[in-house]
Amino acid sequence: MTDVPDPEAPPATGELVVVTGMTGAGRSTAAKELEDLGYYVVDNLPPSLLRDVVRLVDENRGVHQAIAVVVDVRSGSFFQSLTANLAQGATGRKATLLFLEATDDVLVRRQEAARRPHPLQGTGRLLDGLQRERVVLGDVRSNADLVIDTTSLNVHQLTDRIRLAFGTPETTRLKVTVTSFGFKYGIPVDADFVADMRFLPNPFWVPELRQLTGRDGEVADYVKARPGAEEFLSGYLPVLAGVAEGYLREGKRFMTVAIGCTGGKHRSVAMTEEITARLSAQGYDVRARHRDLGRE
Repeated sequence: MTDVPDPEAPPATGELVVVTGMTGAGRSTAAKELEDLGYYVVDNLPPSLLRDVVRLVDENRGVHQAIAVVVDVRSGSFFQSLTANLAQGATGRKATLLFLEATDDVLVRRQEAARRPHPLQGTGRLLDGLQRERVVLGDVRSNADLVIDTTSLNVHQLTDRIRLAFGTPETTRLKVTVTSFGFKYGIPVDADFVADMRFLPNPFWVPELRQLTGRDGEVADYVKARPGAEEFLSGYLPVLAGVAEGYLREGKRFMTVAIGCTGGKHRSVAMTEEITARLSAQGYDVRARHRDLGRE
C-alpha cells in the first residue's frame, strides 16, 4: 500500500551538518566540499548561536536548504554548549555531527607547514595545544555520528569521503557550461577547453544565412553538414567525457568548454548547441551560453 502524504505535515527539512574536530585535521577542506555540494556554510560558529542560524536560513532560504556549521575550540567557552544544543533537538533538523581527527605527529606537521600557532598553545609548544584540544573535544568525539581519520588522507581523498557521506546524485554530478564566443572579442578567461570552429566554412558568406544565427535551423544544418564537422564532434565528445571523469575523481565539479568562431554568431553557436545536446543525452548536467551573440 502506498503511503498518502499528510497535507498538514510539516515540510521536510534540509540536513544540518556540524563539522568539528582537531585543528589541522581538515575542517576547512570539509567545509569547502560541503559548500560545493550546496550546503550553506558558516565557519567558526559559537554553538549557542546554532538555533539562530538555522532559523535565519529557514526564513531566508527555506527549510530545504542544507546547512553546515564549523565549530571548534576557537569558540572558547561557547564550545562547551555544543552537545547540549544538539541534544535538545531544538533546530528542527536532522543533525549529523562530523568529527575530523589525525595523529599528533601529522597534525604538528600540518600546522608547522601552515605556519600557524595552535589556538590552545599559549606560550607552550604546538603539541601542548593539541593535547589540551583532545581533552576539550573528548566528549564531542564520543558523541560524533561520523569520525574521519585524515592521517593518511590527502585533500582529494578527504573530499571524496565527504562527498560520499553527504553528497546526492544531483549535487555530485559534473556541471558543464558550453560557451560560444567570437575570437575577435577575446577568448573567455574562465574556459577549461577552447575549440576553434574557424576550420568550417563561414555561413556569413551565404547571403540567405548572413542575418541568421547558429540557433536557427538553417544555419545549424549548414554548419553540421560541412566536411569535418561530424568528425570533430565524434572525436571531441569522447575527450570531454574522459576529462569529465577525471575532474570528478579530483573533486572538480564544474567544467567550461568554449567554442569559438570569428564573431560568435554562426559556427560557434551552432556547434555549442549541438555539443550541449549530445552531452545532455549522455546524462551530463549541461547548459549552453552564447557570450557574443547579438554583439554584431
